[in-house]
Amino acid sequence: MNTPESRRLRDLVYQTLAAEGRAPSVRELARQTGRPVDEVQRDLHFLADQHALVLTHDGDAVRMAHPFSAAPMAFVVTPQDGRDDRRWWGGCAWDSFGISAALHLDVRVDTGCPECGAHVSFDCGPASPPPSGLAVRFQRPAREWWDDVVKTCTNIRMFCDPGHAEQWTEENAPGSGYITAASTVWELAAPWYGDRLAPDFQPHSREYNQQLLEECGLTGDFWRLP
Repeated sequence: MNTPESRRLRDLVYQTLAAEGRAPSVRELARQTGRPVDEVQRDLHFLADQHALVLTHDGDAVRMAHPFSAAPMAFVVTPQDGRDDRRWWGGCAWDSFGISAALHLDVRVDTGCPECGAHVSFDCGPASPPPSGLAVRFQRPAREWWDDVVKTCTNIRMFCDPGHAEQWTEENAPGSGYITAASTVWELAAPWYGDRLAPDFQPHSREYNQQLLEECGLTGDFWRLP
């Protein structure tokens, strides 16, 4: 976000995802900014290189702008207020809490337990943690998150309880990953994503994010950012 033009693109992407649950197209962004398509495409790639957003594999559309996903993933996030008909795809358990934090909105999260297949549905919000007992499993250590960030998000899943998370790990990826309480991930989402839609948002430093992890008790080599 080193130029006013790239910052404007970044903000338009987030505003559209927040308001409509979808990402704007390159041509839509070009029309909104009055800029040539090739310039918009160039700046989107710049933003992706800065980890301000994520492009599709072909690089011609926005795939994610954390905590929002522009394509279906394992979590559906809806406002608790039934008059608010917005809907969002949460890229992962963490992002689902992040959508609530970024929008400062009480939401319902719907997903499924990877171990037993049970429907997991619960309410939460900026001041309302998820129910106790739910567990979240992180597949990759923090230093590898951006090696393939879509795959990273795909594998941050919610489980009915820690036992199901442990069982799934034993059956599918023994000896790997990290399991923590969903409430810990909810606690982390507030400062990590709470300012994402602020007009004066600035990317967090590595040191700041590392401190956020440590304050939530997420310490050790698994949680060491690159």
